[in-house]
Amino acid sequence: MERSDNIIMMPFEPKRPYQELGLVLRQELTDGHYNVGDRLPPERDIAERLDVSRTVVREAIIMLELENLVEVKKGSGVYVINIPNQSPHREHIITDDAGPFEMLQARQLLESNIAEFAALQVTPGDIAKMRAALELERQELAAQSELCIGDEQFHMSIAEATHNSVLVDMLKNSWERREQSPMWQKLHSRISGHDYRQEWMEDHARILAAMQRKDPVTAKSAMWQHLENVKQRLLELSDIDDPDFDGYLFSSNPVVLFGGKQ
Repeated sequence: MERSDNIIMMPFEPKRPYQELGLVLRQELTDGHYNVGDRLPPERDIAERLDVSRTVVREAIIMLELENLVEVKKGSGVYVINIPNQSPHREHIITDDAGPFEMLQARQLLESNIAEFAALQVTPGDIAKMRAALELERQELAAQSELCIGDEQFHMSIAEATHNSVLVDMLKNSWERREQSPMWQKLHSRISGHDYRQEWMEDHARILAAMQRKDPVTAKSAMWQHLENVKQRLLELSDIDDPDFDGYLFSSNPVVLFGGKQ
């Protein structure tokens, strides 16, 4: 950011909540609140200080990471590696993606209603496709495959059970957008292991059971809860803070207090 006649010149116009927060953190780097090598306060401290959710903080950190301003060391924290005004060529946004948790929220709203409608329209052929997708998920999990084809097929088979091509296209676009998103890929780069996929597969089994009973209320609730579980597990699995850091004991970050930075 640059100042001219007391007007702050933005490197880009923020459109999303995480971008607004990212600009605040970016400005703090520019203003000298942190030096190269410093660790940023934990996410929970940033969220409390700026009155935002942890998910928005997580997305803002990803934004700064993609701009090569910070480096994430999982289990340790976020460290400054560049200062914006010392690197003019970095004065731009790398991506205008929706944040990964914002994408999940949209999916939660869309797919829970798709599941409700699909439960009313579903045919035996649709149920067979859902079962096949769930079986593929089991096979991929047993093989500890990095592929998640069964997961996508299961969700798409529910959309197809609505027999509404517009809803199918909307969900397909949502998946394609996720797969092409640098923000989503960066979030997933911090996740290891496959245990969480077993939990999600069990969620899918509950959704399938509601479909088989043609129970729209339970189908909608089960899909909503499944995507809530996905959100919470991704937040947990991609946690970047030092678990032993005791910043929560202080009204503000002790590094800021004792380091003499304002």
